[in-house]
Amino acid sequence: MTPDLSIVVPLYNEAGGLAGFHARLSAIAASEARTRGLRLEIVYVDDGSRDNSAALAAGLPVLGIDVQVVALSRNFGKEAALMAGLDHARGDAVLFMDGDGQHPPEMIPTFLRLWKDEGWDVAYAVKEDRSDEPASRRTFVRIFYRMLNFGASTRIPEDAADFRILSPRAAAALRRMPERNRFFKGLTSWIGFRQIAVPYRPAPRAHGSSSWSFLRLLGLSMEALTSFSPAPLRLAALFGAALAGLALLYGGWIVVERLFWGIPLPGYPSIVVGLMVIGGTQLLVMGVMGEYIARILSEIKARPVYYVADHVLNRAAAEAGGHAMAGQVAGGQVPPHPVALASRAEP
Repeated sequence: MTPDLSIVVPLYNEAGGLAGFHARLSAIAASEARTRGLRLEIVYVDDGSRDNSAALAAGLPVLGIDVQVVALSRNFGKEAALMAGLDHARGDAVLFMDGDGQHPPEMIPTFLRLWKDEGWDVAYAVKEDRSDEPASRRTFVRIFYRMLNFGASTRIPEDAADFRILSPRAAAALRRMPERNRFFKGLTSWIGFRQIAVPYRPAPRAHGSSSWSFLRLLGLSMEALTSFSPAPLRLAALFGAALAGLALLYGGWIVVERLFWGIPLPGYPSIVVGLMVIGGTQLLVMGVMGEYIARILSEIKARPVYYVADHVLNRAAAEAGGHAMAGQVAGGQVPPHPVALASRAEP
């Protein structure tokens, strides 16, 4: 039977703690399924891990709820993994969470209560504070969100995590978005509906270390800005206008000095400095425009966002005394959600 809720969990080199995480997640999800009379499933999406996360996930025990494992052909990035999970989720409602243990499964009952009992369409987790992070990272995040929301029609909540639940109509709206340059937090904010923030404190990683280096965060930030916000173009235009105004004032000051005080016009240094400033500004603006043009080219080429290498569906025991069923398919013979766009991927 079709699940009521799919729990999508992207994986990247999480083999060390996956078994323990799966046990916690399955226990809580199965308990909520029995309490509320819901059908749930877990969808693990392996984003080209270098360890054996995909094989380990495919062999995880079925502890009361169905388990899907979607192994991508290479590392496409977290945004692509989230999209793959959304495409393959069989449930109408979808809950997204990370597989490193920092998104506590114990919050699932809270999300279900907000969706089922209080009627919220999107409930998203927000970090209570970032006091445990370096000051440089906190400053970078603050600047990023200021730029992202600068002139934006829809405000994206600061410090919001990918840990969130989407009601059936919110998930259906997200599935209808065909763009390939995706920023998950921005898209889930843009669709609207009733949304609520849920404060949480991330749990410490039980194993390994984060794969999000500063350069990867910078790349993701540029991806988010250019795919969801006109802020870089607007800031470049404002910078150019300010530079032009300063140049006009400086030119007028030089004329006043020459006519009223007889001060000779300095030649070579002022020309060189002026050319360097103007040239640097032009290169900056061209670079920003190039980022947007690259995104346009990516959309026009319409390449699949991801490719699936293996797809496993392990079913829980049937309710009416049936036996446990497990199936493994290659090339995605277990179809994705019917409203998923087939052109997005080669499932």
